[in-house]
Amino acid sequence: MNQTLLLLPEKAIFWDEEKTLIIADIHLGKVGHFRKAGIGIPKQMEQDDLALISDLIHEHKPVKIIFLGDLFHSDMNNDWGWLVLWRSMFKKIDMVLVLGNHDILNNKFYTDLNFELHDTLNIGPFLFSHEPLKAKALLQDVAYVISGHIHPGVTLKGGARQMLTLPCFHFGSKQAIIPAFGRFTGKVCVKNVRGDKVFAVVKNKVISF
Repeated sequence: MNQTLLLLPEKAIFWDEEKTLIIADIHLGKVGHFRKAGIGIPKQMEQDDLALISDLIHEHKPVKIIFLGDLFHSDMNNDWGWLVLWRSMFKKIDMVLVLGNHDILNNKFYTDLNFELHDTLNIGPFLFSHEPLKAKALLQDVAYVISGHIHPGVTLKGGARQMLTLPCFHFGSKQAIIPAFGRFTGKVCVKNVRGDKVFAVVKNKVISF
């Protein structure tokens, strides 16, 4: 079944047929987590991430957003209020959270905000998961997996031993791993095998490697 996935430079995917935004690893609350520990991190980083999602909503007009885990980072802190306020602005949009390893808050916090919760989610030809599936599981599953968790990156090497790691979308034969949306996240280079397709995020565009 042919499906149209638009890879966005904002490090998200718009699934055209379902009018759905797909976003992984925002890690809201991470700034508050570090500031609570006395580490100076700019407060506005997470507000900027939510504002960017708002821009994507206004541009693409999704009816649903699927968050591929790690929506809120670890324990409750004051940053939760920003998520509450933001959700109240988009009450008509269905929001789904595929639970990740950092989503440790009681589920009621999310359901009170009208988030639909899943461990994994199957829609049409796709299986949505926070963590990539292992090779053995991929052999058994017929759906194409879209996951996050890894925060994938691709490293570019220059002439004078220069190296630059860019966030990327990594598509294998049975599974895709999409970049972390949150600004306050790292990147891990993912191994490629023959046939894999990598799309790097460079400023305001996505380019194929």
